[in-house]
Amino acid sequence: MSYIFRELLKKIGSGEHTAENLTRAEACQATKMMLLGQAKPAQIGAFLIAHRIKRPTGEELAGMLDAYAELGPQLQPISWERPVIVLGIPYDGRTRTATVSPLTALLLATVGQPVVMHGGDRLPTKYGLPLVEIWQSLGVDWTKLPLEQTQQVLEKTGIGFVYTPKHFPLTKTIWEYRDQLGKRPPLATMELIWCPYQGDAHIIAGFVHPPTEAMFTEALALRGVTHFTTVKGLEGSCDLPRDRTAIIGLVQANKPIERLLLVPRDHEITTHNVPLGTKEELIADMWAVLQGSQTDLMQTAIWNGGFYLWRCGICSDVQTGIAASEELLISGAVERKLLELTQVVNSVSQVVFESV
Repeated sequence: MSYIFRELLKKIGSGEHTAENLTRAEACQATKMMLLGQAKPAQIGAFLIAHRIKRPTGEELAGMLDAYAELGPQLQPISWERPVIVLGIPYDGRTRTATVSPLTALLLATVGQPVVMHGGDRLPTKYGLPLVEIWQSLGVDWTKLPLEQTQQVLEKTGIGFVYTPKHFPLTKTIWEYRDQLGKRPPLATMELIWCPYQGDAHIIAGFVHPPTEAMFTEALALRGVTHFTTVKGLEGSCDLPRDRTAIIGLVQANKPIERLLLVPRDHEITTHNVPLGTKEELIADMWAVLQGSQTDLMQTAIWNGGFYLWRCGICSDVQTGIAASEELLISGAVERKLLELTQVVNSVSQVVFESV
C-alpha cells in the first residue's frame, strides 16, 4: 500500500515544472489511505505539504469529499419543510473577531430553518476559539452525544452538530500532521464544503482567497451540488464582515455564480467588527444579545441574521430580514430556542448516560 501511495506522492511532489494534478479517483484514494493509516508517516507529511505548495484543484477536492462521504459520518434526512443549511466554518477557530454563528443557527432554527454545523476542539494551525466551546458555554454540550442522538436533536430542534473527534475519529491523525507542519493542508479547504448530511442540503462555505471560491464551485459541481453559497467572511468563516463590503457568491440550479455585494452602511449597520476578547466576554455578549440588549454584537447578529433569513427564502429582502432578526432577538424567541435546545440535548445525554 505504501508503494501505491508513493506513486501518488510523486505525481504532486515532483516540482514546479513536472508535478501533475491528481484525478478525482486518485485524490479519493490518497485521502482514504491517509485516514486509514495505509501510508507511512513520512509519506503523509510529505504529501500534505507538497499538495499545499502545488495547490489543490476542484477535481482533487471532489475526490477528497468522495473519501469523506465513504468513511465519514452522515446525519440522515429529516422531515422539515426547508433544506438543511450546512455551515462550513474553519476548524481551527477564531482569534481576532467575535463570532455569531451559533446565534445565527439558533435564529434560523427559531423560524423553521434547520442548520447543521461540524467541527472539533482547538486545532492547528491557529488553535482559535472553536464552535464547540462556545456551544458548551451556552449550555449545549455536543461532545458526548453519539451520532444517533445528535440525529434526534436535529430532528426535534432543527440544530445538529457533528463533533468530529467523536463522530469521525479517523481525522485525528491528520490534525496531528497539521500541528507538526504548521500549515493548513488542502484537506482544511475541503472541510469547508464537506456536508455530513444525506438529505437535501444548502451548503454555505466561508473563504478568504478568491481562488478558493473557484475551487469550491468546481468541486461541488462535480459532486452534483447545484445550490450553495460562498461568503468571504470573517477569518474565513460564514460570518458577514461589518468593516467592508460583504462579498457573496450565490449558485442556483447549475447557473453561473451570481455575485452579491452587501454594504453594511446601506443597511444602517455600523462599520466595524467586534474584536474577540476572552471567551467569557464573548459568552456574556451573546447572552446580552439573546436577552435583547442593543450591544455592538447585536449589530453583527442582525446583520448576519438579515442576510441568512433572506438567503433561505424566509424574508423577501435583506432589510426585511434585519428587522425580523432584531425582533426575534428582542422578543426572546431565540433565547427560548436555546433553552429548548439545551433541554433536548441534556435529555438525550441522560438517556445515553443511563444506557452505558
